[in-house]
Amino acid sequence: MILMMTFLLVGLLVHVVFFLSIFDIYFTSPLVHGMTPQATPMAPPASRLVLVVADGLRADSLFTLLPNGSSRAPYLRSVIEEKGTWGVSHTRVPTESRPGHVALIAGFYEDVSAIAKGWKENPVEFDSVFNETRNTWCWGSPDILPMFAKDTNGHAHRPMSQEYLNNIGLVDTGVAELVSMVEDFFGHDGRTAYVFTSDHGMTNWGSHGAGHPSETLTPLVAWGAGVNYAHKVTEVQPYKDGFLQDWKLEHLRRVDVNQGVLPLLYLNNSDHFKAESIYTNAIQVLEQYKIKMSQKKETTLSFLFTPYHFFFVTLHSLLIRLLQDIFDLVQPVHFPSSVSCQISLCRSLIAHALEGLLYYHTYDRFFLGCSVVLGFVGWTSYVVLVILKTHANLNRRPGLLKQVRIPSHALARLCVCVTVVITGFLLIQRSPVTYYVYCLLPVPLWYSVLKESGTLTDLIRSAPSLPLWKCFGYFVLVSFGIELLVVSFFHRAMLTVGLVVLSVWPFLSGLFDKAKFRSLSWCVGCLCLAAFPLMPVVGREPNIHLVTCAGLLTLFTSACYLWSSRRRTTLHLSDRQQFFTQVALIHIMLCVCVCVLCAYVPSLTHSSLQQKQGLPLFNQIISWTTLASSMLVPLLSSTRLFHRLLSIFLSLTATYLLLSTGSEALFPPVLSWLMFVWINIEQEAMLAQGVSGRQELATIDFSANIDITKIRQLKLDDIRRSYFFVFFIITAFFGTGNIASINSFDPASVYCFLTIFNPFIMGGLMMWKVIIPFIIVMCTFETIQVATQLSSRSLFLIVLVISDLMALHFFFLVQDYGSWLDIGTSISHYVIVMSMTIFLMLLSVVTHILTSQRLFLWRPKMHFP
Repeated sequence: MILMMTFLLVGLLVHVVFFLSIFDIYFTSPLVHGMTPQATPMAPPASRLVLVVADGLRADSLFTLLPNGSSRAPYLRSVIEEKGTWGVSHTRVPTESRPGHVALIAGFYEDVSAIAKGWKENPVEFDSVFNETRNTWCWGSPDILPMFAKDTNGHAHRPMSQEYLNNIGLVDTGVAELVSMVEDFFGHDGRTAYVFTSDHGMTNWGSHGAGHPSETLTPLVAWGAGVNYAHKVTEVQPYKDGFLQDWKLEHLRRVDVNQGVLPLLYLNNSDHFKAESIYTNAIQVLEQYKIKMSQKKETTLSFLFTPYHFFFVTLHSLLIRLLQDIFDLVQPVHFPSSVSCQISLCRSLIAHALEGLLYYHTYDRFFLGCSVVLGFVGWTSYVVLVILKTHANLNRRPGLLKQVRIPSHALARLCVCVTVVITGFLLIQRSPVTYYVYCLLPVPLWYSVLKESGTLTDLIRSAPSLPLWKCFGYFVLVSFGIELLVVSFFHRAMLTVGLVVLSVWPFLSGLFDKAKFRSLSWCVGCLCLAAFPLMPVVGREPNIHLVTCAGLLTLFTSACYLWSSRRRTTLHLSDRQQFFTQVALIHIMLCVCVCVLCAYVPSLTHSSLQQKQGLPLFNQIISWTTLASSMLVPLLSSTRLFHRLLSIFLSLTATYLLLSTGSEALFPPVLSWLMFVWINIEQEAMLAQGVSGRQELATIDFSANIDITKIRQLKLDDIRRSYFFVFFIITAFFGTGNIASINSFDPASVYCFLTIFNPFIMGGLMMWKVIIPFIIVMCTFETIQVATQLSSRSLFLIVLVISDLMALHFFFLVQDYGSWLDIGTSISHYVIVMSMTIFLMLLSVVTHILTSQRLFLWRPKMHFP
């Protein structure tokens, strides 16, 4: 037991290190500090700026005309057509309030390291337009204005609702009044510039945070001092998205913006002013590049990890120096005709300096990536050796092949030498403390692997007795299965393919001849579950009738469960057994009633909200009571297999129904049915393998002590069981939503609990909705471990190897090029798999308690003959 706990703690520590490594490799701050401030020598065209940010306003919601040809924002439309410049601003993931405001006031996209630190007022230091002004006044939500918090109209009513669209007209009227007040106060001096925009958009289902175009495309309208007037055009504009025609704005010049580069087409000033302004912009970016380059202390050893370094540095240094010399020689004051040339050179300098910044920002990624991969391979190899050594029937008898063992003292000396070399290298590089952890962790891992070299000898000695064709077949199938799971992270429909393949397993394995009904049930269950990954992840319209249908399906599944369990229960029961069986049945029936009630509550809530009557108090009480008791009620039931599993299923499904708005409510009943069939069909698989001492499911008690003498060693078929478990866990991840983004879940799913916007409570409820299918699968796997007479450690180690192979695969798929969305998605996949490994370690403890422990509210005193 002590060795097992030590192994789990070490495994948890290793995975935490691998998990955190991604933040040092990819989530490091790109900000550079210590530059000399740059300023344009010419006088600014405006004395003041009024910035209006309409939180959550989509570009199409503002620019699209009404059916009668009028605008829902007449004032801003008149600005676009007469006295201002307009365009679309492209935000980046994450499309949240703070990142959007940082981009607006500071000119760069959100620092990813700040995202990792959570919503704080100043998680990282950065310069902004507020810092460079004499005075700044802000108006907004009084409670969370310092963090630029949300207006909740879009969350509550959704962008397609009349309330949301009417609010745009209200905002437009407010902007017109604001402009009038400012102009009157300053005597119409013509020195005020105005900018109207949005921090992010919003999906049709009322959420934001991901990369859907409805979230990333926001309106931008600028007018006033120093801003170009509306510019009419007759030629075709270089935009292929079709928005100009949809918004009836193809006759007005559209100017989209990118962060970090001055948008000259917005400026209404002399060419000399434009040249000086973009020159200052270029010098500022160049200063950042110089400081970033000086921060990297180059050594001979670093060339080993970045072989293209000298070519890159030489090329960019020469080019940047050449461009800077040209700027010093060609000044607009002396050579007015050179303005266009200087603007072009400035843009070239900015592009190359930004490329250089990116290079130095990713300078250590290859080196750290090699260290993490080496540690991954070492850990996975060690786990495989532990499985072979402690849970497999290897030939350990002495034979012709001598067991190869590396002397311990020589191995220790080698590891010490490697440690000294790595430490010296990191000291020369002046690396952070975390680098020592990532680079030195592989040393003890590979030391442990090499110490178990004798196990490899046993495996080679046992090879002649293994069915090689079966081993090769399992290797091919598992490899294909892991690749299928990896691809499913990008295309959910691959889970449908996997479930279709799994549905024919009983027919290919010969189980159909021995258990026709169970095999057909397995096939039907897989095919029914296969429909869910084909359904849309987001953007579904609520269908409360399907929630009610899910309640009826739950009732039917429970009846089948009870019928199956009663069929397998021994008829000759003592009076005491009969009493507790009756108590268990009463408990189950109460759970069924609660589940049916919870299926009806969403319908009542939806109807009440549609009638603008708010959330009924009775519905709220039922919802919170059900949620609070969902983990407690199963502990009151019998620990017999069928009773406990059914109690867990009903309690969790009742909560899931309250958190559902449509077809996803059918997912837990279908998943539970398939899990129940899986438990039963594994019994037939055990019988087909000729395993002796097989225990009937009806006689299994989770609370009973496991007989160590009956625990068997691993067989090849256990790899299949472990893979099934991983597959169903991934299906629970992506079956009805996308765990990679909370944005994929409908905020309306929590309306049975609360309707007032609260991101933390809502996020917690949605996460609990995600976890419920995991618990169902985990409880099933716990049952299979008990029913197949395997130690929980052996199967879990195989699961650990499969998940680590997936994590290593995703580590190679992490990319640092393309859009922020592509980069963020690739990182999130790695984080998901790493979190899954750690999460399953913790969840296995929870499910063990949930299945084996029992609470007694009272202990009846009964006398039996």
